[in-house]
Amino acid sequence: MYNYIKGKLADQESNFIVLDVNGVGYQIYVANPYSFELNKEYQVFVYNHIREEENTLYGFKTKEEKELFLRLIEVKGLGPKMALPMLATGSVAGIIDAIDRENILYLKKFPKIGDKVARQIILDLKGKLAISVNQEEENSLDELTNVLLGLGYKMADIKRVIPQIDNSLTIENQIKEALKLFLK
Repeated sequence: MYNYIKGKLADQESNFIVLDVNGVGYQIYVANPYSFELNKEYQVFVYNHIREEENTLYGFKTKEEKELFLRLIEVKGLGPKMALPMLATGSVAGIIDAIDRENILYLKKFPKIGDKVARQIILDLKGKLAISVNQEEENSLDELTNVLLGLGYKMADIKRVIPQIDNSLTIENQIKEALKLFLK
């Protein structure tokens, strides 16, 4: 089993990246492929999903994302193809908070997550997720996303520019940087 793969980003598509490791290209499905920059070296934490007709790598930028993904796919009725988009459209801290608060509406906003699966997630995981995340960083990204949505930008465009913004900046400066990136 792999823990992580370290290599240079050779290609990116709408739902996966290709990481070149000494001339071997690993196709890794990730939550947001456009948060990676071409020709830059990355350490991607991976999960190798093996079934009868399938051998797929799923990748994550942080250990916390991987840990949450592994807990999510343990839930009955929730496989990797449903769990990965949750990480793309929600923050680790936000998902954990929604589970602990039994916020079914928050969980149902994710693709293919209906009432039944949302309730199963809460039943299986409430109070069991002790994943440490950088709360301040997560809150800053959530706030920036909400501000940009409020300004009328589309979520796809927001996801494209957020990885390029330094999250150590104040929220005002993050917004300024985002607006500059939108104009490019």
